[in-house]
Amino acid sequence: MISKFSAPLCQQCIRSSARFGTQRARRYTSQTDRSAQENSELNAGQEGKSIPASDGQAPISEPGAMSRRLQEATEEALFSGGSAGRRAVQDAGFSEELKEKLLGKIADANFRQEYSSALAEKDLTSTAGEGTRHIATAAPWTGEESTADSVLRMLDDAKKPLKPEFRGKFQPPVVDPRVKRSPVIHPRQKAINARDRASLYAGMGLKEEKGLSDKEREEMRKEFRSRFEPVARAMPATPSGLAALANEQIENAIARGKFKNIARGKGVEIDLARSNPFVDTTEYLLNRIIQRQDIVPPWIEKQQELQKTADALRSRLRVDWKRHASRMIASKGGSLEEQMARADQYALAERLHNPRQAAGTATSKTEQEPEQVNEPTTGPLPRPFRDADWERAEHAYLQLSIDQLNSITRSYNLMAPELAKKPYYSLQRELDACFADVAPLISREIKERATQPRVTSNLTSKPSPFTGDGIVSTFVGKDSVKIYDTRAEPYGFKEWWKDVWKKE
Repeated sequence: MISKFSAPLCQQCIRSSARFGTQRARRYTSQTDRSAQENSELNAGQEGKSIPASDGQAPISEPGAMSRRLQEATEEALFSGGSAGRRAVQDAGFSEELKEKLLGKIADANFRQEYSSALAEKDLTSTAGEGTRHIATAAPWTGEESTADSVLRMLDDAKKPLKPEFRGKFQPPVVDPRVKRSPVIHPRQKAINARDRASLYAGMGLKEEKGLSDKEREEMRKEFRSRFEPVARAMPATPSGLAALANEQIENAIARGKFKNIARGKGVEIDLARSNPFVDTTEYLLNRIIQRQDIVPPWIEKQQELQKTADALRSRLRVDWKRHASRMIASKGGSLEEQMARADQYALAERLHNPRQAAGTATSKTEQEPEQVNEPTTGPLPRPFRDADWERAEHAYLQLSIDQLNSITRSYNLMAPELAKKPYYSLQRELDACFADVAPLISREIKERATQPRVTSNLTSKPSPFTGDGIVSTFVGKDSVKIYDTRAEPYGFKEWWKDVWKKE
């Protein structure tokens, strides 16, 4: 039978059951849930409401998203709007506290902008280099280079920098961190050294170096002593007295041996490139050899040949076309004024349809152009003057000359550097340049051919149109000449000399 009363428990069992039982955490009513409190603060911040503070403090007002956006817009208007932005803020009805806060931000921004270099230097670390500090504290670029920067740039450009492969790397000096003790010198050695140095100081090495005797040394001491005397020394006031004083000083210097070590012979040439640390020795020697022996690179010689050939072709082309065009225009008839007016019309049409090349292009002109081409007042302009027959007759020669020029240009481009290469020549481009250069000169050429007399050389077999004499009359005169028809000895210089000086 089971008793309704529980069996009695000992005191040890009760303590064991109390030790291993489940313990519940105790909660206090004064503490609130942390997660609930954070959620309430977040919601209050998003809605722009005040958050009640604990411990009996005043509630803290947090601005909402709209308030923050309005504050940013106001600050931007103050910073970028100038006086208009400040006037708009004053008229908006902001509180005095908000106005002071905004104006304080503006003053702080102006201060940072004005002293930006000093603030940047303050923020630099002590390990920053000199270049970093110079860049950080430099003034903003205003469009003009300062004097200090100009001088620094000229000093940097004075020497040609070395190529990157020839630049050496910086080798930091080896520093021995070990403490070195000074050598211990015996007192007797110190006394000996002091005695030697004292004698050297007393003699000053004058006798050994300059070869002065005791008498000369005494005279030099007197001269030095006289320089510090309080009395004034007499100075010559005439040119002869000054010359005598100068000669005396020179003789004294010669006696002291001042002119013994002067270099004699031909003057030494100072070459600045030789002492330039950025010029390679091989490059310097090659340049000096080329300069002394008047040697030019092969592509320079080829360039001179190309320029000479091109100038000869262009000069001949312009002379031939000017002579042919002036003849063709003058052959159409009319007075001299009409011919010149017709040439001016052709020149104006040429200038409109085929303008001359700008300055700096590769065109050579044989003559100086006239100042202005007379423009016609009435009538339409003709087409530019061309002659297809002349072009067809000269095409073979001109094309051969252009091919020769292109061959020389090809050889030159193979030797010349990239920046000195030249383009190839074109026959049509040379003809257009010739027509444009010669057109203003045709009118003057027609006038010269019509007004100036035609001069012929005396050394010609044809009779001159002005004298009617030829080359024979120049030597033998205008008298009749006797002609012999005989089988005797041939008539030579001896016989001719007798006939000339024979007395009749």
